[in-house]
Amino acid sequence: MSARFHADLALVPGSSVSLPEQAARHVQVLRLQPGDHITLFNGQGNGEPGSEGEFDATIERMGRSDVQVTIGAYTATRREADRAVHLVLGMPANERMDWLIEKATELGVASIRPLMSERTVLRIKGERAGKKLAHWRGVAVAACEQCGRNRIPVIHEVTSLDEWLRREPAAAAGTRLLLSLRDGTQPLARAVASASAGALTFLSGPEGGLSAAEEAAAIACGFAPVTLGPRVLRAETAPLACLSLLTLLPPVQT
Repeated sequence: MSARFHADLALVPGSSVSLPEQAARHVQVLRLQPGDHITLFNGQGNGEPGSEGEFDATIERMGRSDVQVTIGAYTATRREADRAVHLVLGMPANERMDWLIEKATELGVASIRPLMSERTVLRIKGERAGKKLAHWRGVAVAACEQCGRNRIPVIHEVTSLDEWLRREPAAAAGTRLLLSLRDGTQPLARAVASASAGALTFLSGPEGGLSAAEEAAAIACGFAPVTLGPRVLRAETAPLACLSLLTLLPPVQT
């Protein structure tokens, strides 16, 4: 299997293009040479709505800081999850957010929305938030290059839980599930099995979880509380457990 790179470009078989800076640098680090074959994906397939695939490409020239390639055949593939799964989560601290984004991308997440809540340790805004967002999007791209996905999950800008809930109507489409330790929750597997076809949105808290008031506000916005079992999972582990479960379930019948 040839090395895979993301190229946010219009890719047309037979055309010649210069790779984006990050992809070009990666090609040079791998010491690839003219004539070597690589695989490119742009997240848009062949341009048709809903298409998903990748392009063969051949390196034709290696410059000091640029790489020119010829675009070859397009191959339609299907590697996305059967249904879109969105994670809305209180950001775990330090490098755990990087790890969460990387693994969630590998497991097929459609989008990740980082939140600041009452107990969030990592609090960022302004220029720092912009730099973090660019970094997280780079982590998602690298994970797609490695795992074979041809669509990049959306990493949304950081916002507060209160603000996000105010913008999200309770009647929004799809099934909403709240990861919770409160009494009266139903098992996650049962909730997913009884959910209608369509997108799933999981809301989970940071270290220490969401406060009782925050959980009540989420339930008022249509989130149903669910449990992952008797053990308390870390903030970066619980969302990944949800995604892992979904990969083992049979395809959704529409």
